[in-house]
Amino acid sequence: MRPVVWVPHEIHADAVADLETWADVRRGWGVGAATEDVVAPVAEGVLLRTARLDAPQLKRMPRLRIVARHGVGTDTVDTAYARERGIRVTTTPEANVLSVAEHAVALLMAVRRGIGAAATGTASRDDLIGGELSGSTLGLIGFGRIARRVARIGQGGFGMRVLAHDPGLSDDEVRAGGAQPLPLDALLSEADAVSVHVPLVPTTRGLLGAAQFGRMPSHAIVINTSRGGVVDEYALAEALDAGEVGGAGLDVSEIEPMPDDHPLRGRANVVVTPHIGGQTREAMRRVAMEAAAALRSELAS
Repeated sequence: MRPVVWVPHEIHADAVADLETWADVRRGWGVGAATEDVVAPVAEGVLLRTARLDAPQLKRMPRLRIVARHGVGTDTVDTAYARERGIRVTTTPEANVLSVAEHAVALLMAVRRGIGAAATGTASRDDLIGGELSGSTLGLIGFGRIARRVARIGQGGFGMRVLAHDPGLSDDEVRAGGAQPLPLDALLSEADAVSVHVPLVPTTRGLLGAAQFGRMPSHAIVINTSRGGVVDEYALAEALDAGEVGGAGLDVSEIEPMPDDHPLRGRANVVVTPHIGGQTREAMRRVAMEAAAALRSELAS
C-alpha cells in the first residue's frame, strides 16, 4: 500500500508529480478535493503550505508520521504536540533564501526612493524626494541565511555598510559573514535602514517596539520580511506619526492579510505587500520539491 500524503493547498505541479510516483496523494484543491475530515484517519504525511495544524487537528491523524512545511517557519504547526507524538516536522530553509532577500531589498528601495508613493499616487511629485542606498548603513536583526544574502546585495550592489545583531552568533561568526557585530541598541542608533530576519518566538515577539523606534534616526526605514509579530505595528504607526521613523516596508503583519483599516495602510512612506517574499516561480518550485523530498525520505523507505 502506498502511503497517503495530504496536500491541503496547491503547490508546484512538479512536486505533485514527484509525490505521485510513490505516494497516494490526496489534493485539497480542484475536482474531487480531499477534506481534512476525510483524510485525517489515513494520512501518514502532510505537505503544508499555508494551512495550520494545531493539536486538535493532529490528534485526529493517528497515522501521521511527518509534516513537511512548504517554507521556513514552523509557527503554523503545534510542534510541541508533534514532538510528543513523534511526528517529524521539516522545513525548507534554503529554497526561498534568494527570493526573500531580493524582496527585502526591493522593499528597501521602494520606501527609500518613494516608489510606492509614486506608484499609488499617495504623494505629489514635489514631495517624492528619495534617498540613495549607496554609502548608507544597513542594520540586520538576525544574521541567518536570508540576512547574509541581503548583506551581500547591500555591500556588493550599493556599497552599504552592514551591521548585524544576532545573539545566537559570536562576533567572529558575524564578521565572517561580512557584517559588523553590534548590540541591538547600538545597531538601531546607527542604521539608516533596519531589516528584520528572526523567527517569531516568545523572545522575539515585539522585539521592535516604541523604545526601539525611539532610538532610530528619524530618517531610518524598517523592513520586515520575517514574521509580523516581531514588529509592534501600532508602535510603528505611532513612531511614524511622531516622525521618529522615516518609513517602513512590510511583507508580513500580525494579521494576514493586513486589514484595510490598519493604521499602517494608506501612508506615503509605508509599502505593504501580502507575504509574497518567497513567491517567485523559481522559489516556489524549489520549496515544493524540497518538501516533497522530505516526505519521500520519511515515508518511501
